[in-house]
Amino acid sequence: MPVYEYTAKNRTGHIFKGSYEDTKSISSLRDEMNKMGYELLKVNREENVAKKKRIKQTEVVAFIYQLAGMCSAGLSISKSLQTLEDQIINHSFKNVITEIRRDIEAGTSLKKAFEKHKKIFSDFILGMIEAGESTGKLSEALNMSAEYLEKRMDLNRKVRSAFIYPIFVGSVCLVVLTGLLIFVVPVFAKIYAQLHVTLPGPTLVLVGLSSLIRHWWWAILIVLFAAIMTSRSFLKSPLLRKKWDIFKLEMPVFGQLNHLVVVSHFTRTFAMLESVGVSIIDSLNVANAVAHNYKMSEIVKELKLAIKAGNPIGSTMKKYDIFPPMVTQLAISGEEAGILSQMLLKSADFIDKDIDRVTQALLVKLEPALTVVMGVIVGSILMAVYLPMFDYMTHLK
Repeated sequence: MPVYEYTAKNRTGHIFKGSYEDTKSISSLRDEMNKMGYELLKVNREENVAKKKRIKQTEVVAFIYQLAGMCSAGLSISKSLQTLEDQIINHSFKNVITEIRRDIEAGTSLKKAFEKHKKIFSDFILGMIEAGESTGKLSEALNMSAEYLEKRMDLNRKVRSAFIYPIFVGSVCLVVLTGLLIFVVPVFAKIYAQLHVTLPGPTLVLVGLSSLIRHWWWAILIVLFAAIMTSRSFLKSPLLRKKWDIFKLEMPVFGQLNHLVVVSHFTRTFAMLESVGVSIIDSLNVANAVAHNYKMSEIVKELKLAIKAGNPIGSTMKKYDIFPPMVTQLAISGEEAGILSQMLLKSADFIDKDIDRVTQALLVKLEPALTVVMGVIVGSILMAVYLPMFDYMTHLK
């Protein structure tokens, strides 16, 4: 759909510029502007090439921080959004902010205006906006949202760092193996064929694999693509998704890290939403969506039933081993003192430190282990390549 860059005038005579995407023609745009009380002065139609540009999480964080600062300074939401519109470089994000501002000026609530762009602004942000709007503490809620997103980005960065090294080593190993099978093994195979050397089992397997890759590489790519697409479709199945989520928490090496990440996301999200006045049930729902794990979803269902029955949340959380003892102890003491959200935020900070520690420990263990595995694989291939040569040299003697 094309983008319409327009110049319009409001009822007071103020002239402003903007862009519009959700319309089919200039006449439709004119009708929309008239409904909002604006007079369309000039419009240019452009193909929406920039729409495909990805909106980064860092851009969203910066936008929310800026919006919070302007709101705390006393500027209206509409004026704040107009100012930020002019500053944003990413054209895709600029169009989103334009739509939000236009909806707000037409009388839409702040949450509903942002809710149209849920792919950019998560359920957590929408919940914080709604709470801030209803309690009159919008700037504080926005500032907390930005801090939360920053912490999540930092946490995800730490977790990714634990996977970068094994992925890098695995990729290097795959490239080396492919190079050996495509370029080195065929040369030795020709030499052995000319010398009429009997090939041992490991070398025969290696030669066969080399021939398969060189002549049937397209079929291998098709099979790999089909396997990836099939696994993605299988993961959409509730039963398989359940087993995969449980396996991620119990898998060797990375299970502890995945466990801590799920608990950290859930705890921090729940605590922040509860601190700005969102109901416990709604906070649990959003925190469950952010944690995105089947086991946590089942626990949240039971937590909601227990809370509706009048049971304290801290002692209820203690029944489930997914929560570390430190989290449940702080939750119980925080609930008794009336500072549940503060204590849960402290527990989330402790968990994030544990994640950092576990990540560093994983890297220390993985680096030498992967180096040894890579050496063994490459060494085995080279041994299989040279075994016939050793046999041939023995017969010559």
